[in-house]
Amino acid sequence: MKHSRLDAKVHESQNLLAQVLGQLRVQFDLPAEFPPQVMAEARQAVSGHALPPADLTGLPFVTIDPPGSTDLDQAMYLERAEAGYRVWYAIADLPSFVVPGSALDAETRRRGQTLYVPDGRIPLHPEIISEDAGSLLPGRNRAAYVWEFRLDRQANVLSVALRRATVRSQAKLSYAEVQQDIDSGDAPEYLQLLKEIGLKRIELERRRGGASLNIPDQEIAHDGRHYFIVSSPPLPVEDWNAQISLMTGMAAAQLMLEAGVGILRTMPAPDTEAEAHFRRQTQALDHPWAEDVPYGEYLRGLDASDPRQLALLHAAASLFRGAGYTAFDGQIPEEKLQSAIAAPYAHTTAPLRRLVDRFVLVICEAHCAGTEVPQWARDALPDLPRLMSVSDQLAARVDRAAFDAVQAALLSHRVGEVFDAVVISGSRPGNGQPAANGNGSGPAGTIQLRHPAVTARCYGVLESGTAVRARLIEADIAAQTIRFELDGAAT
Repeated sequence: MKHSRLDAKVHESQNLLAQVLGQLRVQFDLPAEFPPQVMAEARQAVSGHALPPADLTGLPFVTIDPPGSTDLDQAMYLERAEAGYRVWYAIADLPSFVVPGSALDAETRRRGQTLYVPDGRIPLHPEIISEDAGSLLPGRNRAAYVWEFRLDRQANVLSVALRRATVRSQAKLSYAEVQQDIDSGDAPEYLQLLKEIGLKRIELERRRGGASLNIPDQEIAHDGRHYFIVSSPPLPVEDWNAQISLMTGMAAAQLMLEAGVGILRTMPAPDTEAEAHFRRQTQALDHPWAEDVPYGEYLRGLDASDPRQLALLHAAASLFRGAGYTAFDGQIPEEKLQSAIAAPYAHTTAPLRRLVDRFVLVICEAHCAGTEVPQWARDALPDLPRLMSVSDQLAARVDRAAFDAVQAALLSHRVGEVFDAVVISGSRPGNGQPAANGNGSGPAGTIQLRHPAVTARCYGVLESGTAVRARLIEADIAAQTIRFELDGAAT
């Protein structure tokens, strides 16, 4: 009988969760279908689209993406060249589908980026472009902005070129199968080179003081009956692949700085207080950050399968705050660095899913060709930081609400239970909300449960980095709220 009641509660919570997740689009007033004029322009752009005359279809490009992806922004081919390497990196030629000043242009500026919700996605561009004619799908000739990098033996960039060309991807690969092929030794040379170059670029990142937060990927999944959260550490190949994208973004930033016009993705360096606070957390969790070790190297050494070190990876996000976009035209900005990368950087490799990349590609290609940057691209620069900031904030709110609702559903039948946890951020004064005991506002912080992997608000006097026991006092699916109260120190 007890199990029957529990099953009924779980079933009830899953039904409510499905309703809540289905209402996210309404709750956040997310864009619905594209207006008729936008769809008409998209169809016209596809039917009248002409491929670039430069032909690189002889290069065996491949894409590497999560299974099921159809909006394929990047394709690559790597080869040995002289004493180093040559990297060909094709990015979907989205600018050729969008007429500046058109209704489609205006709609993409309103959306900012593709948004992801548990029951699907809300694309930046109509799917006939983003998942068909503009996507680098295998076996089809496609327009692309093709970056050509020449690297030395240590994978330092020696030269950069960018031009529009026609490409043809040979295969759509997943991260898992590429990792398996590389590990088995059966991968073709260009995939083996992805590992070779990727590892060398990681070493270059370490030397310049850059950092990567290798926090396990989390996504909401559905098995036909239940929603749940899948958490898995990123595969090494994802890091190697990301290094190619980072290299491209760094090259784009340098080109725009040389041209004196563009838009950078910037982030200030951590302030001394935040750094000191994080160092105290590393000591409390028995994994101290040595003074002579760069923080990027320290973060790469953390093991996400260890709950305490996973908590440190989450806490390290406090060092990565203040990211934004810095546009310039004529005067180089004082703040140029993306501190986590430890270099100037620009978003340029995901134009199907992110608005700003379209403009970066056009600006960089004009500089490489020695031509003037189109006026429509320059005119857009002052407003792009605001558009991207609004879009980023909306995406973060939607994502947080979805995860909070799923976590609440997973815990809704466990109210009153006590869990082992690690404090990610210590107590802060109350903000007027009721405390756990109902006596008004009180101190509260953020904890990371050891199992399940849930991050939540906890009331009580909490010290960052300490292990605690926390009692679940609320798991409200409809309100997307989870709250704990301190039950005592962990034994």
